[in-house]
Amino acid sequence: MSAPSPFFSDPPRQDRGGSQKNSSVRIAAFGDVHAGAEMCGRLHEQFAHLPERADVLLLAGDLTKCGTPDEARVLADELGPLPVPKLAVLGNHDYHADQQDKVTAVLEDSGIRVLDGQAEIVELGGQGGQGGVRLGVAGVKGFGGGFAGACGSDFGEPEMKAFVGHTKRLAEQLERRLTDLAEAGVDFRVALMHYSPIPETLQGERLEIYPFLGSYLLAEAVDRAGADLALHGHAHGGSEKGTTPAGVHVRNVAQPVIKAPYRVYCLSAAGEPDCEAPS
Repeated sequence: MSAPSPFFSDPPRQDRGGSQKNSSVRIAAFGDVHAGAEMCGRLHEQFAHLPERADVLLLAGDLTKCGTPDEARVLADELGPLPVPKLAVLGNHDYHADQQDKVTAVLEDSGIRVLDGQAEIVELGGQGGQGGVRLGVAGVKGFGGGFAGACGSDFGEPEMKAFVGHTKRLAEQLERRLTDLAEAGVDFRVALMHYSPIPETLQGERLEIYPFLGSYLLAEAVDRAGADLALHGHAHGGSEKGTTPAGVHVRNVAQPVIKAPYRVYCLSAAGEPDCEAPS
């Protein structure tokens, strides 16, 4: 697990599987904002009331149009001042200019923690780490490959092996980080990614492009390690809600899908995440 930042800490508390759900947590999430120069000064107003409605903000990738530091700076300037913990993963757009390291640096300088195969634990509420809620977030970009019955395999040409192998490596990272969070005894665990782990949240997209929108390997990783919620973006024409084969709730938070700047999901011991759309 990565080193703690000023916003996060990860003291172990309970063994895997032994965490007692403590209170609840409100998670604001969105993806696919595709920030560019034309958005300067426009996003802050849309997110101004977020701290009143949510405890943490999660960003599900495609934060920029073409992956330039200047585009990232637009988002950083608009969202950085929000007084809530902010965690993100990058998406395919954020890699386009081959400047993903610079994009990450710009976002992190503003207080937006970028996860790339890492996990963070956010301490919410309470005093001195006591009496609050501990939210664990495991983040990977994810990748494509398709879903059961219509998926690629790492067989044949080197290019195909590399394509599916990339997804396998990221899915393995996601599983390890979710397991780390369980062993740390957090109250809630969220899998944050850009690509989809299930086909249900892709419904509305053309079937022909499903292999480029996600992979069942991500869902298998989530189900083996366990999570309370999985968030992704990428599928602009998809659907918001679905579940993994083992029943973990999945939400597609791409802005064209949620049709709002962000969506708020409330996790509690009750089970299915309640949803509140910002006005």
